[in-house]
Amino acid sequence: MVGYRVRRALQWVCVLACALVVGCAEITHNVPLNRPLTDNGLRIGAGSNSHVSTRYDDFEVGLAFSGGGTRAAAFSYGVLTGFGQTQVGTTDHEISLLDHIDFVSGVSGGSIIAAYYGLKGREALSDFRERFLLANPELQTDLNFFNIAHGLDVGINGSTQFSHWLDAHLFNDATFNELLARRRPLVWINASDIYNRTAFPFMPATFGALCSDLRSYPISLAVAASAAVPVVFAPVVVRNYLGGCPTPLPEWIDRVRRDKNATPIMKSYAEALERYRTGKIKYVKLLDGGLVDNYGLAALTITRLANKTPYGPLEPEEAVKLRRFLFLVIDAGRAPSGVWVGSVAGPSGVDLINAASDTAIESGALSSYSLFQDTMNLWRQKLINWRCQLSEADLRRYRAPAAWDCKDVKFFIGRLAFEDLGQERAGWLNRINTTLQLPPDQVDMLIAAGHDALKSSPVFHAFLQSLPSVQRPSAVKSASPMAGAKQARGN
Repeated sequence: MVGYRVRRALQWVCVLACALVVGCAEITHNVPLNRPLTDNGLRIGAGSNSHVSTRYDDFEVGLAFSGGGTRAAAFSYGVLTGFGQTQVGTTDHEISLLDHIDFVSGVSGGSIIAAYYGLKGREALSDFRERFLLANPELQTDLNFFNIAHGLDVGINGSTQFSHWLDAHLFNDATFNELLARRRPLVWINASDIYNRTAFPFMPATFGALCSDLRSYPISLAVAASAAVPVVFAPVVVRNYLGGCPTPLPEWIDRVRRDKNATPIMKSYAEALERYRTGKIKYVKLLDGGLVDNYGLAALTITRLANKTPYGPLEPEEAVKLRRFLFLVIDAGRAPSGVWVGSVAGPSGVDLINAASDTAIESGALSSYSLFQDTMNLWRQKLINWRCQLSEADLRRYRAPAAWDCKDVKFFIGRLAFEDLGQERAGWLNRINTTLQLPPDQVDMLIAAGHDALKSSPVFHAFLQSLPSVQRPSAVKSASPMAGAKQARGN
């Protein structure tokens, strides 16, 4: 979704021109739809999206779906089809790995499939292609002079058009209460707080600081916020219900704010929550999550770093039994492009804007991935230290297996991208636009690419080989890398 924000004409130059000509320097707000807390609500402490499970297997699986419009959603959908074709052994029986995804995070285009899978589980694979990937949201994305002038006032597509379309085609007015009530997976939708310049993950900790109830918030509106390209969409607005909070902010917020060595993502998020609670911010303005974190890793990183326990967001029973953890980032972002590297002149105009934006987005994504890897490695070590210090009574209480090694914990962290499929095929895939509407042949190219990227991933296969009983994904016919070449266009 972030892609077409900066790849259609001279967006920001046109924005400035329109502001000067029509005098529209202020974007009209959407009407806030979040509600105040009416009871004690959900706990707003660290990692308050508690991961509760009644099934304690010895492995966990997490996925993060990147931004990139329908291109990202289709690529991620292809990865899920690969999970659906993989049978794995659990304590009691064999199940599809698709039914054992524990954590899902989505940003921008990736948030659409993340939310839909979170609501419907494996049923999402049966109709997502028709309901979204091949559908036309009928949104206006042409950045001509008139549209930009209108967009500076109310957003080119108005305040609620996309969220209404999402409800009609996918979410059926579902709220976060339905996501939070599900034991698997734990789902994060990520937007950007454009005042605080930080990630805004839709989780109880964030809404708790605003004295607001996440449970009643529409999923469609959160997804719309995560995908709200500037000017194309007006910011989604969340109201601060100052004075309606039953509990103080958790202690970790002040601790992080005072910690000179705190990571930037934690510090900016903690500062934002403190501003919410003190009333410095009455209305939070949200835009595309890819502006801050195009991999959608901020939510899990924050949840883990803010947690008081060495095992959270897992429950202690899960942490004791855990042997393997797989986490994959599904990246449908852009590769380097441009012919200006072959000459002294350039880039200029559109190329300059695209190059600057791509540099900022990609460097931010890589930084978030590097921090995430460090966070996961540290978490693994803390888990091992905690497990090895448990008493015999603790092991009985947490139902440790009979044959148990406290140090037997391995994390498998990887990234799936177009480049994994070879130079020629990646070239064709990178020519597909990151808009909300694509031709069917390009959609199917992306689905096949996601499936094949998973099937060929060394990290994925290393994880599978570490499990006791595995049936690997069956081969399916892949779309030709030349398929849809005539329709594929450069961004």
